[in-house]
Amino acid sequence: MSTDWTGLAPILILSGGGTLIFLVGAFWRRRPAGLLFALALATAAAAGAASLWLPAASPNFEGMLDLGGYARFFTVLLMGITVITLLFLPRYSLGHGFAGDELYALLIFAALGMVLTAAGTNWVIFFLGLELMSLALYILIAIRKGEPLGNEAGLKYFIMGAVASAFLTFGLALLYAMTGTLDIAGSLAGTQAGPLAVVLLALALVLTGIGFKISLVPFHLWTPDVYQGSPAPITAFLSTGSKVALFAALLRFCLAASTPIWDYAWPLLWALAAITMAAGNLTALYQTHVKRILAYSSIAQMGYLFMTLLAVKTGGLPALMFYLAVYAIMDLGAFGIIGTFSEGEEDLEDLPDYQGLGYSHPWRAAIFATCLISLAGLPPAAGFMGKLLLFRAVLRADFFILAVLGILTVILSIYYYMNVVVHLYMHERGSPPPVFAADLAISLACAVILAAILGLGIIPEPFLKLISGLAASLPQAV
Repeated sequence: MSTDWTGLAPILILSGGGTLIFLVGAFWRRRPAGLLFALALATAAAAGAASLWLPAASPNFEGMLDLGGYARFFTVLLMGITVITLLFLPRYSLGHGFAGDELYALLIFAALGMVLTAAGTNWVIFFLGLELMSLALYILIAIRKGEPLGNEAGLKYFIMGAVASAFLTFGLALLYAMTGTLDIAGSLAGTQAGPLAVVLLALALVLTGIGFKISLVPFHLWTPDVYQGSPAPITAFLSTGSKVALFAALLRFCLAASTPIWDYAWPLLWALAAITMAAGNLTALYQTHVKRILAYSSIAQMGYLFMTLLAVKTGGLPALMFYLAVYAIMDLGAFGIIGTFSEGEEDLEDLPDYQGLGYSHPWRAAIFATCLISLAGLPPAAGFMGKLLLFRAVLRADFFILAVLGILTVILSIYYYMNVVVHLYMHERGSPPPVFAADLAISLACAVILAAILGLGIIPEPFLKLISGLAASLPQAV
């Protein structure tokens, strides 16, 4: 029986594109930044188009990769994140002196790791994808060689990531020893090969490793420093792409978990969601640096998503998939716009630096404010519809106390999001910081983000119907 490789087209395109960019950088001495950017953009766009339109002969490739509608949805979403990140990068990277082949090639390889993480149905593929993504991000975070904060951020993310990988590796080894299989669904659905207590310990170690990567409390302490020290477009990519890929995997894990495992797991998920929502929002209230505000905001958003994991077995999967897409758009826009405001050596961070930008740069400030309003969950932005769907799913799953806690933290978050908007529009202008003019790529990224936030907020039905159909195709254990 011959193997059909058509479904692997996005993965092959990303692998070939990343390698080609490295080769151009190695053998073309001039290393033209425009060509490298064009190659990276074409690679990401082609991978997204291939995932969207090319047929797949089988939804599962050799028991290793999901090639069905669920994985394709996340591949397209991840390629969209990559394309928008690339649109924010050329002007910023040239201005800050790191527009080389390593920037664009590593971004493509990080995207490849994210796709493998989201689509893996085998623990080995999941782990390889996660490590490929992490290794590329370690370098991208510290890519500004002369920037002390960037070097500190890269080292901190590397150390914490190595610790997370150690927990994850040990957990996977223990899980394989107990269940005798590397198939994700098989190891989570059957516990007859070993004691349930040992399987639960293995899964707790795996969850600890993943918790570091998605900034769950109490594994979140690296997040504000890394977000602050990274270049703003890389922070946008880190805060969205890595989280989307890991939640795609987490959704698969939760649906595959058998009833005995789930009965022990959900109280832990409940506690982690509650503490993450509360700690993220409370800490954000005391921040005066915009990137740190958004870092703690990102932690809180992970709490809302983690809360909804409890409802995936009772019909909450479409709500979570919808909010993952919305979250990616909101955070991409917020961090991306910060990058367009940052012409100096460091990113624009202090709240007073944003005073009056709503008048001196109205277009970009309006996009930034829209992203903040959406993150706060206010209508008519997509964040409002997304949070409404999340809390409805959690209430339908009978987690009333957790839903009330989440609603209270959403109300609390409105203060620090609106505080940034107030500085944009309601403070004296003074002398605004130097800000470079937006080029065509930045304007296109801003237009896409604005259209997506308002479109998904006002007319969410077509997207929700698409997601509901994809969610129904994903198998669920009993």
